[in-house]
Amino acid sequence: MARFYARSVCVKMIGLLCVAASILTQHGTSGQRVKVDPELSSYPGQTINLRCSFPDTNGVQLTMVNWIYETKEGERINIAVLHPSFGPNYPPSPVKGRVSFKPSPPEMASPSIEITDVRMSDEGKYICDYATYPDGNEQGITQLIMLAKPDNSAEVLPVIAGTQAVVVARCVSKNGRPPAQIKWVTTANGNWTEKSQTSADNTVTVTSEYRLVPKSSDNGKEIACLVEHRTQVKVESISRKLVIQFAPEVTIEGYDNNWYVGRSNVALTCNANANPVPTSVIWKSMSGEMPETVLVKSNELKVLKVDDTVNTTFVCEVKNRIGTTRDQVTIFVREPSKSDSNAGVVAGAVIGSLLALLLVAALVAVLVTHSRRQQQGYRANGGSDMKTRIFGGGKKASKNGTSGGTGSGGITGGNSNGPVYIDRSPNQGLGEKNNHHQPFTMGARPEVVAGTPTAQDILLSNELDEAERRKFDEMEEDESYDHFSGGAPILQLRPPPEQDHMIGDYIDDDMESQRDGSVISRTAVYV
Repeated sequence: MARFYARSVCVKMIGLLCVAASILTQHGTSGQRVKVDPELSSYPGQTINLRCSFPDTNGVQLTMVNWIYETKEGERINIAVLHPSFGPNYPPSPVKGRVSFKPSPPEMASPSIEITDVRMSDEGKYICDYATYPDGNEQGITQLIMLAKPDNSAEVLPVIAGTQAVVVARCVSKNGRPPAQIKWVTTANGNWTEKSQTSADNTVTVTSEYRLVPKSSDNGKEIACLVEHRTQVKVESISRKLVIQFAPEVTIEGYDNNWYVGRSNVALTCNANANPVPTSVIWKSMSGEMPETVLVKSNELKVLKVDDTVNTTFVCEVKNRIGTTRDQVTIFVREPSKSDSNAGVVAGAVIGSLLALLLVAALVAVLVTHSRRQQQGYRANGGSDMKTRIFGGGKKASKNGTSGGTGSGGITGGNSNGPVYIDRSPNQGLGEKNNHHQPFTMGARPEVVAGTPTAQDILLSNELDEAERRKFDEMEEDESYDHFSGGAPILQLRPPPEQDHMIGDYIDDDMESQRDGSVISRTAVYV
């Protein structure tokens, strides 16, 4: 393809220009026919093999092979020459005595060389240069890289807390080839700088320094130096802790603002954060001498018993190599508490609880008794006898009570305690009813038929207690003021039934118990 291109160019060019273009084109293309390793690495003291070959020799005559060493400054030095007729030759060079053709005897098609006991200064370019006919010279270049595993180390530099940025840590990767790469990892707020130095043997030492404004809070923080190098399988991490020196930071603890006269076994503690460690801790009293009840031991001030002499300001002074710092606390002694002791409080609580329980029990007992008495009413003699005591028996009433007629409109029986009722027989008129009940006006108390006892009379019989008497009074008061549309109260009762069903002058099933414990007739109406 290249030669076709050259011929096409020749058609357009004439003379020497066409010949020159053809030669340059052929040389650029045929230079790729020399086969070498692009790069080779080695450690000092090892033996290396620089390979070179010319596999395609069709139409080309190999006249000579020359190995050239090119330094990093660009200088070229012949180190080995091979002629098909005269054999190998090794001109003076930095590798003379350590270089030779391999295999032996060498061949023009594969003139590889070997260098023993390589040094760091041997690093550079090695050129395998073929002199051919008719194509001219053709080359292949190998880059030799010398490796040296560095010696890595890190250290922290003790510094005093201040306001200016200083070096607090240093990391060194010494005598490495190629130069190492260094990074830092830490929570401290700072940055780093780096510098490199090449030694005579071509190794490089890299130094990195970490800088920050030192503070007491940075003391003890971890800082890691990370070194990355070609000779290492992984990144090497070297961890250290920062050392920041500072004067003591002092605080006094233990005062709860409740020191009262008579209180015992209270103490103050002097806490100090410092680097280096404190050399002394001294307690002082602003009032002069230390109170007799105070016992000082190291960083603790113990008060055996609080009294008025403790009412002062205590000072704790801590000293180290960097400086001296103090803190103070003012004690205010209070009067003793007037409240009862804990035992008295507990006893009072127990007694109060018992009294409260007794009060509740008494109240419950009263309520239960009152409820039972309301439910029992007047059942002292049971059943029909109760009705007899309240309303009176028929026969007994006829003897002791006022005699009356048994006709319609009259009072049934002679019981003076019986209620008034009116016969509902059709021949009885309103006028006859009014013979027993006087008309009353609104708001006035109606008159009661002579000889008929009222509820008040029953209560006065001394068979009921005061509570029941009050209830009957209220009931009588309420029932006395029932109002009707007419001018006089209308009282109607059912005709009396047969005497066999009567209890006294009232029907057996006519009685009805009330909520207040009383028993009244269903047909009788009190006015």
